[in-house]
Amino acid sequence: MVPAPAPHGLPVRREHDLLGDRDVPADAYWGVHTLRATENFAITGTPISVYPLLVDALAAVKEAAARANEELGLLPSDKAAAIAGACREIRTGRLHDQFVVDVVQGGAGTSTNMNANEVVANRALELLGHAKGDYAHLHPNEDVNLGQSTNDVYPTAIRIAAIGAARELLKAMAVLQDAFAAKALEFREVVKMGRTQLQDAVPMTLGQEFSTYAVMLEEDRGRLAEAIELIHEINLGATAIGTGLNAAPGYAETARRELAGLTGLPLVTSANLIEATQDCGAFVQLSGVLKRIAVKLSKTCNDLRLLSSGPRAGLGEINLPRCRPVRASCRARSTR
Repeated sequence: MVPAPAPHGLPVRREHDLLGDRDVPADAYWGVHTLRATENFAITGTPISVYPLLVDALAAVKEAAARANEELGLLPSDKAAAIAGACREIRTGRLHDQFVVDVVQGGAGTSTNMNANEVVANRALELLGHAKGDYAHLHPNEDVNLGQSTNDVYPTAIRIAAIGAARELLKAMAVLQDAFAAKALEFREVVKMGRTQLQDAVPMTLGQEFSTYAVMLEEDRGRLAEAIELIHEINLGATAIGTGLNAAPGYAETARRELAGLTGLPLVTSANLIEATQDCGAFVQLSGVLKRIAVKLSKTCNDLRLLSSGPRAGLGEINLPRCRPVRASCRARSTR
């Protein structure tokens, strides 16, 4: 949702960027860069906050960066502590509504990165006892984004979010696999007709049919686990193009170590940050595996619907539990 301008008479604060001055609602944690982004990319009306795993991952990256910069002597301890405190609050679910940039945007995620920088900075300012927008004491770009670029922050955050989402999918697939395996055992002596192209072929057991679904899920879980492993390689510290320009010596490894500690993930820094910054191969592979899973699950659903078709004129070999009432319009059509 694009944030509306502050209604007349409501408090605002004045913020400045290289294009000039703008009024920002006084109670907003985002700032002028986010405001311009919402105006430039009013495309879908869906804010980035619909992806809480990504918001949390961005906060983790910002906290790791602050800790690394403090350790390297680049960021005062009071600023680092305030930034870390703000990031921890975000990772508990606070301030997610302040991530308002549209999910479809230009600039390879720059607007989302700046949205995160401003939210973290303004909450950190409050923790330091200052007002939102008082960037002389802690700045979104100079402090929160210190030693970073959208081109290493955003891909790293996406990887962390993708790992979290994929792990949840792995758990759900394991539950479904166990359910199919249990049904395969339950139906091991139920003999039915096997079919090819819907034509009767040779006998088989219903248990054999259900076992195929369990095996398919087991195989796909293996492929997904393999794809997740590739996502653990990050380019944090590469900055804009992979050369590490504006990042201190030792920053990449220090930030990786801090981020691995925060997330509990075995993250590794790419051996070639220039290559890693331009390469999307791991995302393509993960996408391909997810498509494979979706296609095979869709086929399984179609099989189950066909087996349960009827009750009078279909196959009717299994009964699926009712999940909702049949629509009246469907009943009317079925009786004609």
